[in-house]
Amino acid sequence: MGRIPVIEVSPVIEDGRWPAKGTEGEAFPVRATVFREGHDAAAATAHLIDPDGREHSWTRMVDIAPGLDRLEGWLVPDRPGDWSFRVEAWGDPYATWRHEAEIKIRAGIDIDLVLEEGARLLERAGRAIRHGDSLTPTGHREAAQILDDVAAALRDPARHPSERLALGTEGTVAEVLRCHPLREHLSSSATYPLIVDRERALFSAWYEMFPRSEGAQYDEDTGTWRSGTLRTAAERLPAIAGMGFDTVYLTPIHPIGTTNRKGRNNSLVAEDGDPGSPYGIGSADGGHDAIHPELGDESDFAHFVDQAREHGLEVALDLALQASPDHPWVTEHPEWFTTRADGTIAYAENPPKKYQDIYPLNFDNDPEGIYQAVKAVVECWIERGVTAFRVDNPHTKPMDFWHRLLAEIRASNPEVLFLSEAFTRPARMRTLGAVGFHQSYTYFTWRHTKEELGDYFTEVARETDSHLRPSFWPTTHDILTPYMQQGGRTAFAIRAVLAATGSPTWGIYSGYELAEHIARPGAEEQIDNEKYEYKPRDWAQAESLGIAALLASLNGIRRAHPALQRLRDLTVHPTSDDATLAFSKRVRAEHSPTGREDTVIIVVSLDPYATREGVVHLDLEALGVRVPADYDGHSSVIEVVDELDGQHYSWGAVPFVRLSPARVAHILHVRGTR
Repeated sequence: MGRIPVIEVSPVIEDGRWPAKGTEGEAFPVRATVFREGHDAAAATAHLIDPDGREHSWTRMVDIAPGLDRLEGWLVPDRPGDWSFRVEAWGDPYATWRHEAEIKIRAGIDIDLVLEEGARLLERAGRAIRHGDSLTPTGHREAAQILDDVAAALRDPARHPSERLALGTEGTVAEVLRCHPLREHLSSSATYPLIVDRERALFSAWYEMFPRSEGAQYDEDTGTWRSGTLRTAAERLPAIAGMGFDTVYLTPIHPIGTTNRKGRNNSLVAEDGDPGSPYGIGSADGGHDAIHPELGDESDFAHFVDQAREHGLEVALDLALQASPDHPWVTEHPEWFTTRADGTIAYAENPPKKYQDIYPLNFDNDPEGIYQAVKAVVECWIERGVTAFRVDNPHTKPMDFWHRLLAEIRASNPEVLFLSEAFTRPARMRTLGAVGFHQSYTYFTWRHTKEELGDYFTEVARETDSHLRPSFWPTTHDILTPYMQQGGRTAFAIRAVLAATGSPTWGIYSGYELAEHIARPGAEEQIDNEKYEYKPRDWAQAESLGIAALLASLNGIRRAHPALQRLRDLTVHPTSDDATLAFSKRVRAEHSPTGREDTVIIVVSLDPYATREGVVHLDLEALGVRVPADYDGHSSVIEVVDELDGQHYSWGAVPFVRLSPARVAHILHVRGTR
């Protein structure tokens, strides 16, 4: 411990055992508790260290919890790499003098003595500025001269004491010492790790597709299907890019086993021609490094990747670490699986669910052999052009396995991203993020009320942000919640707005444009599920629903507004209606690469059936709006424009809103203050 205690530093994971998450260009908050003995003032600065070990930047920390000694400062890394940060605390003699001087001079106590002490303090600060210290390089003569001039004024007997005090405490002096603080008893925290990833790790829009469905054809004469291919799937890419998505995610494209193959709607017996679940990976045609022959070959995959890149799309691939009974691993490495007492290999179960077509890997049997095989699979697909992996059920595999794999892939291919599909208990989700997953599926899918959504948006933005980056998905090929089943087209619109604005990364499953909402009886998933059959779609029908146009609008708005590309500066605003959610996202000017502030207010109806109306109680301070102390709350203070339809509004602190199934949301850019 230094002379000034620095405790409870964040963002720190397990006392620095694992690095906190950062993203190039995204500001992140450093917080610490700082105090000292007695009544003398303490202050602190947060310092950012770049991957080369040089100090990149620092910021003066401010009090965010008066009376609790909790300070905060925001830092901005500007490139990927292994960064670090620390907090430096120090005695603040200027703040101590200012507090004492204001009390004593007002009371007429020791006036000349107090002012002389202030003059000497300012001269000392001026000398420090001229000579340079850890915060102040040499050469700031103008700042030093300001302090010298005020020191002389503090000694001027011709001036009234109150005037001399005002000169010593007014804005110019305070600003000089904010930028060039006089520090004594300097004490530092430990230096903590921060791993900074490329922007796409934080800000992206994913589109999931089963490539075999795109271009699949049914022969009425023979009653058989012909699979779509990677080349027919590539024909869909312009439309996906046209909706503003930047990552196309393919479910497994590997050969599918025939033993215990599931039929339509997860039936235990597959009919002739049923393609089986792509998650039943492996057959005589190969395993995780192979391509299903019906989809094409390596040249066809290369064509798909090339077409994706031409349209600004990165390619993500499912990484599902399990095997069908026909996978080459089963015969080559039976020790990689669990053998039951009757001699059979155990298939996957999540009681009461059973997956007879899948054998899970047993990571306690030959862990090194399994590790090297999986790493080779990942490297194989990276070499083929994959830049992201959606990892199926990572919480059912050991944490130390992921820690090692993700670290080694990061070392060789830092551009490659991993999305954790772990709908599991909070500790597991957070730890998967902490050990290296770049993005994480979340509980957003099941949060529907105003209170649930407000609390969850705040949690992922402010409480778990150092552990995981949330990815919001309204539906997946496995999940269709009752809200989506019952709310029809309007529910799809509402949840798209929430997902696209609530998190920098979001995604949809193919068919969202058609508001596919019919569930299999007794299940929270679609009827005629695409996991077990071909599902070609008539995309021309999407135009009349307007969902595709909404998706394109949302992604365009996201690209236009840095506030929607960042996670952490989010505020939920109270509303009078229990089915209207309001929140804002903000990028402050000092954290923006352009130097411009960007603030967006989102107001969403959560009711897919009826019109809702009420008032929003805006937190103007959180929006960066300063108002007089006597402001009545009703007169206009901000000018906003709705990015969904271009309408302009003048809002006060309690604006009235009305939303309906025909107009489910406002996405309002704060254009200025009045």
